[in-house]
Amino acid sequence: MKHPLLPLPFVVLLSVSLVAVAAWAQVDATPPIPGVVGQLKVVTNDLVELQTKTGVARVEIKQPLTIYREVPSDLSHVTSSAYVGVTSVKQANGMELAKHIMIFPAELRGAAEGSFMMDAAPNATTHNRMTNGSVGRPPASTSRMTNGTVRKGGGTTLVVHYQDGAQTISVPPNVPVTEAAPVKMTLTQGDTIYVATTGQTNGPLTTDKILFIAGAENPSTAK
Repeated sequence: MKHPLLPLPFVVLLSVSLVAVAAWAQVDATPPIPGVVGQLKVVTNDLVELQTKTGVARVEIKQPLTIYREVPSDLSHVTSSAYVGVTSVKQANGMELAKHIMIFPAELRGAAEGSFMMDAAPNATTHNRMTNGSVGRPPASTSRMTNGTVRKGGGTTLVVHYQDGAQTISVPPNVPVTEAAPVKMTLTQGDTIYVATTGQTNGPLTTDKILFIAGAENPSTAK
């Protein structure tokens, strides 16, 4: 059975294979999570192999494995301490305008942290930006947040902090919001996934957390 999947900002990270970044000091002390994104080529109970733009990544599975996928959410869950991925587009005034927000669970805090320009979609004339990071309060003069949560109705402004900077993003009241939640599902060859990895120098990469991004047949559908 196929289910609709809202556009996921993680898709841009197909250009990233293995991510290893230094510790950082921003909104909190949570370090970025190393990981790899790509198209699934091999999947067994013990390992996954992904095709990335830079080659094939092999990651051993450490049980119990948790698989996450997007489920609907709303702005009330985008708190001042949330870790989010925001797809945005720059407006004429230079402000980034959110097109989609995904909320990460605590155990994936730090995943794919940073701000990146996305490849333009076919026939598109503009490029979207993806920013993954921790939500911080904007200055008091522009803040429209109440009790640590984003106010519904009139829109707001988020400041998303990442390893070496921050991005201020205008959030319309009707922006689509999803969250990554644990699910029971079977991954298949051709799926696009993000794999949170651990490993030592010259040792194998391992994972116990995988985020499903898109199904094999259509990047906007999930199996």
